[in-house]
Formats: sequence, C-alpha cells, structure tokens
Amino acid sequence: MEKEGYGNEKTEQKSAGAGGRKYEIDMCNGPLLGKILIFYVPLMLSGILQLLFNAADIVVVGRFAGNESLAAVGATGSLTNLIVNLFIGLSVGTNVLVAHFYGAGQKEELKSMVQTAIATAAISGVILIFVGFFVSRPALVLMGTPDDVISHSVLYMRIYFAGMPFMMVYNFGSAVLRAVGDTRRPLYYLLAAGIVNVILNLIFVIVFHMGVAGVATATVISQAISAALVVRCLALSDGDYRLVLKGMKIAPGKLVKMVQIGTPAGLQGALFSISNVLIQSSVNSFGSIAMAGNTAASNIEGFVYTAMNAFHQAAVSFCGQNYGAMKFKRVGKVTAICLGLVTVVGFLMGSGAYLASGLLLRIYSPDAEVIRYGTLRMAYICILYFLCGAMDVMVGSLRGMGYSIMPMLVSLTGACLFRVVWIYTAFRKVPTLECLYVSYPISWGLTFLVHLLCFAVVYRKLPGTGSSSSA
Repeated sequence: MEKEGYGNEKTEQKSAGAGGRKYEIDMCNGPLLGKILIFYVPLMLSGILQLLFNAADIVVVGRFAGNESLAAVGATGSLTNLIVNLFIGLSVGTNVLVAHFYGAGQKEELKSMVQTAIATAAISGVILIFVGFFVSRPALVLMGTPDDVISHSVLYMRIYFAGMPFMMVYNFGSAVLRAVGDTRRPLYYLLAAGIVNVILNLIFVIVFHMGVAGVATATVISQAISAALVVRCLALSDGDYRLVLKGMKIAPGKLVKMVQIGTPAGLQGALFSISNVLIQSSVNSFGSIAMAGNTAASNIEGFVYTAMNAFHQAAVSFCGQNYGAMKFKRVGKVTAICLGLVTVVGFLMGSGAYLASGLLLRIYSPDAEVIRYGTLRMAYICILYFLCGAMDVMVGSLRGMGYSIMPMLVSLTGACLFRVVWIYTAFRKVPTLECLYVSYPISWGLTFLVHLLCFAVVYRKLPGTGSSSSA
C-alpha cells in the first residue's frame, strides 16, 4: 500500500493561541457525532453559498441573455472541471498532510507544509491561466459544442481562467483551515465574496449588457476577494499553521508528499470529468434546449452533492487527524457516522429536489422544453444520489489515512471507465437521454461497494482495531 508514515511521536497539545483556538475542533478526543456536525454545517453552508452564487450566474444569464448564453455557460462546466481538477487534487494532499502533522503535534512540519501549499497554489493558478486560454476552443469544438453557443463558451472560459490563481489560493488555504477543524471562517469569506459576485452579475449583465463576459468577470473579482481574505487569515493566525509571506518557499519533501497524495485525487477528478465531458458531448447532440435543461438540472443537483460532499471533507479531516494521532479505532467510528449522515441527507435532499423539480427549474428558465429536459435528468439522478455521497465518504476516509492510489483506481474503474463503456455500448444501442442518465446511479452503487470492501481490508490491518484499544 502507498500509506505514509508519520513516526511515533506522541501527540501533544496544540498551541493555537487564543485567537485561532476558538475556530478549531479537537477531533482526537471526546464524542464524535456533535463535532462532525459542528464541522459539517459551516462547510455545507459554504458549498451551498458557492453554488447559490454560481446559480446566480446561470439565472442572470438565462433570464437576461437568452437560452444560447445559458447553454454556453453550461457547456463549459465539465471541461473546466476536467482541466482544474488535477490541480485541485493537490489541495486534498494539503488537507491530509496538515491534518496528520496537526494531529501528531509536529509544529515545524506543519508550518513548512502551509508555506509549501500556498506557494504551490499560486504557481498552479498561473499555469492554469495559459492552459485555459489555449485549450478552451479546441476542446469545445472536440465536444461538439453547437455553433450558436461556442463563441460565448470560449469567451466565458478564457475570462474565468484568468482568475485561476485566486481560485487555487482560496482552495488550498481553505484546505489548511479545514484540516485543523476551522470551517467557519471560509464560510464568512465566501459569503462576502459571493455577495459581491451577485451584485456585479446584475450590474455587468443587466446594466452593461456584457452577457457571459459579465458573469465570468464577476466570478474572477469575487474569487480574488475570497483568496485575499483566506491569505489574510492564515498570515495573521497565531496558531502553528500561520502563513509567513516573507520568504515563503516550497519545501521539496513536503511538495513530493503532497503530490503523492494529491495527484491520484486530482487524476481521479480529472478522469471523472472525462466521462462527464463524454456525457456532455452526448447531451450536446440533442441541441441547445436539451443542453439548457441539463445545465439547470445539474446546477440544482449540485446543491444536494455539496451537502453530501461536506461529509467527505469531514471524513478526510477527522480520519486524518486521528490517524496522525494513532487513534485508529476513531477512524472507523468517523467513517460509520459520516456514512449514516450522508445517506440520510442525500436521500432527503435528493428526493425533495426531484419532487420540487418543476418549481426549481422554472427559476432558471420559463421555457417549458427546458423544464421538461431538466426534469428528465433529475428523475434518474436525484432519488439515488445518496449512493454518490456514500461513495465519496469512503474515498475521504481512505485518503485521510494516507491512501490515495487505491481509491483512485477503484473510482476510475467503477465509475469513470464504466460510464465510458456505457456510452459506447448501451447508449449507442439506445441513444436516449434516459439511457445516458441511468449510468450515474449504477456506477455510484458499484463503486461504493468496492470502496467499502477496500476500507474493511485496510482498517483491519491498523493496530488495535480488532481489540479494545483506547479511542
């Protein structure tokens, strides 16, 4: 296995200082359910707020710039994720390593890790500016984006990618804060940036008639604000995770570990996006109205996914800290609690979203055909969406213990490869949207079962998990 070791150093009390301690959570001692929920709620609200602000982009474009512009923004989603996810995966490595060092009480290692993470984020963002600029048009053409949409999509992507350094810094900085249990301050920063985003959306699109360029520009400005706030938070922190901007440098050893854990996560996200790009390409073949309905439904589903994905993040941080502190039985308890919670939340929210699909989709577009296509997608995905959440929790627990290659391989085989094969076999024989969408819940269920088996094998090998070790 590719597990990372962190020595046998005894866990010591972290000296976060009075200013930072009130935002942190002691993940290694005491009851877990309440602490997981305290961690989860701000993180879930952060994700939902982010989606609300993204939805504002789509709603403003759909209402004031037309179906072509709405389809143009939607057509970029899977491609943008494909390009960005590899780099975002490195933030998973940051989360895991910071949690391990923090749980083990390794202060100097923690400080060096934070420096490395933020410097890497900034460099990655600059690289992504150029990647997005030169790749956007050829990739959108390859995806079969319709002629009435593609010019708007290219413009949106190129402006959007200009904000990549800000997005990367915010994501890596938030990963550091999550690893020590602080999910509240990222929520505050996102709220401030999101309000600016909505206001600028309305000004740029309605007042200045900038269309997709307006929402993309508003997004970049809001990302810059959130990144600045996170950097300020880390730089002014009196905890061991304080960011020292002067003389900031990358520690090669930390970068290698971060890449070892984060790259498989990034590859998984990127290759998952390939299957989604293929699905988006298949949706594109049904025309711009189907694309618009798919875009609106996907955005609504995003709220359910974000609520579930917060349990994935909780599993990474809680398992990571307890693994670093060598409290292995708590790793199993964290996983069980997160699985139970994500199933309940995913089923209730997914079912509720489907039942209210007509009302919700009307927010995005009044067009009856757009609503019909959106409802069709939600019928096949929403009710069983909890399987996706359960799958992600298992991935989070494995990553929290330092295993990254294993969940990547399982996910790529059980979900990504399965969907690609489905498109070229089942969908080719039955070329309908219904056939396309049903591949999602089937792939989630299969992948979850394999992840569960892998976790059981890994967990039983940890010292004391089969006996009455202290928790």
